[in-house]
Amino acid sequence: MPRMTAARAAVEILKREGVTHAFGVPGAAINPFYKALQAGGGIDHTLARHVEGASHMAEGYTRADPGNIGVCIGTSGPAGTDMITGLYSAIGDSIPILCITGQAPTHVIHKEDFQAVDIASIAKPVTKAATTVLEAAQVPGVFQQAFHLMRSGRPGPVLIDLPIDVQLTEIEFDPETYEPLPVYKPSATRAQIEKAISFLLESERPLIVAGGGIINADASDLLVEFAEITGTPVVPTLMGWGTIPDDHELNAGMVGLQTSHRYGNANFLDSDFVLGIGNRWANRHTGYKLEVYTKGRTFVHVDIEPTQIGKIFAPDYGIASDAKAALELFVEVAKELKAAGRLPDRATWVAATNERKATLQRRTHFDNVPLKPQRVYEEMNKAFGPETRYVTTIGLSQIAGAQMLHVYRPRHWINCGQAGPLGWTIPAALGVATADPESLVVALSGDYDFQFMIEELAVGAQHRIPYVHVLVNNSYLGLIRQAQLGLDINFQVNLEFENINAPELGVYGVDHVKVVEGLGCKAIRVTEPDQLLPAFEEAKKLAAEYRVPVVVEAILERVTNISMSTTADISNVVEFEELATEPGHAPTAIKPLKV
Repeated sequence: MPRMTAARAAVEILKREGVTHAFGVPGAAINPFYKALQAGGGIDHTLARHVEGASHMAEGYTRADPGNIGVCIGTSGPAGTDMITGLYSAIGDSIPILCITGQAPTHVIHKEDFQAVDIASIAKPVTKAATTVLEAAQVPGVFQQAFHLMRSGRPGPVLIDLPIDVQLTEIEFDPETYEPLPVYKPSATRAQIEKAISFLLESERPLIVAGGGIINADASDLLVEFAEITGTPVVPTLMGWGTIPDDHELNAGMVGLQTSHRYGNANFLDSDFVLGIGNRWANRHTGYKLEVYTKGRTFVHVDIEPTQIGKIFAPDYGIASDAKAALELFVEVAKELKAAGRLPDRATWVAATNERKATLQRRTHFDNVPLKPQRVYEEMNKAFGPETRYVTTIGLSQIAGAQMLHVYRPRHWINCGQAGPLGWTIPAALGVATADPESLVVALSGDYDFQFMIEELAVGAQHRIPYVHVLVNNSYLGLIRQAQLGLDINFQVNLEFENINAPELGVYGVDHVKVVEGLGCKAIRVTEPDQLLPAFEEAKKLAAEYRVPVVVEAILERVTNISMSTTADISNVVEFEELATEPGHAPTAIKPLKV
């Protein structure tokens, strides 16, 4: 039987579980694992500047392609606590990442040793499993179980904590005979799908709510096929955006308090049946007034996690199933019903949803200086095509982006949906661009999100990871300022100051161009609307030429209120800005404005 250190056994298992890349920061307590990484070969490593950044890189890497599992590595103590935010983000959005931490020697773990913390206990609420391995012989089993858990049921993160003496201990392990454990995913039965479709057949104005579980299951094509066979319009959630192309006639628009379309909310409120697949009824989608969301509608909910059924409200029928397994049966049964002539004609309903799409639009074309943010997204629609992968996290920039940008493919809107940590965007974009170096990756941030983990741009410069970062700068905590309107305050949300080293910026404070260039990247500042499209085109060229992140900073007007509900009610979204009343007001809308 071959003998090797437990750390080397762990590395061999990573390779046999399909891992080819890791993100991390070495340290004394994890150095034996890094030695094994070097000796074992086969796993590329990106050195982060912050361990939280490594965890977000791992998440972006996972989200980019089906089957990916991002790995982040850190030493003992603060490295693990730094990665807690990344684990929280991953579990909130059902994203599998593996977090590996070093630990003090086993005999001093509970003796207040330097950088010794019970990271497994800290991480348990935000992982599917968190384990400190105390016996070296258990390392192979713990790693094998970790991959099984990450892939089975509702996906999610796992943390493995390795004391330094455990890493160094030699064990007997044969990598050549290692096999991953079978993955478990619940599957709907034929009878359940027939029951669910019976609700669909009885309805007049049905909708499908397509969640992120469809993307996780790599089942978007099946969703579109089922929608087309049955003539059922689709509402993608923020996490499910891209499951059906925005320009598909059955895309009914997004619904919610903030990241929604006017026509999406209107279509939903006119529906009488909703089939939710792989979604979790998040409150930014449903609103807090569930009676508005549910009244007059019948619901069927399909989700991979049984305890998710009925968690927010009780559906009329629930099915615990992986989205792909369910959709395969939905397509099969729908084809049979179509062949038998039993599917109702939905042409009138589909036409009504498209009429709203052509009439209920927000204005994007403004010539104001300083820039209105809507114009930035209009020019992004012109510059960045259907192949673009967008990455963003939270704030007015993300909300407006979701209202005005266009997404055509799964995994091309990569958004931290539940946790929304500021600073997520830069490292996540680096992770996405690492996983898919051939596609155009475009990140979107407000100035505060951008500043949170700005040091990670140096990672892109060092490792030659090109992407374009659109920075909309109003020198404000815009979303929090807007949330404070109801309290009649404007308190501790102002970021403006006069930079003594850059008086030309006025009150916009931080000179992002100098900072970005100081970190080894390229940057362009835009102050007028006609400069936006040329700047985006130049950014793409610079990214391709220099193979580094390129930032386009758009100087915005200080205050813009983005459309959202002020009463937590999807029937009462306030339109603070002018609406589109002629085609030239929204030239990049999915449909030409019908007046």
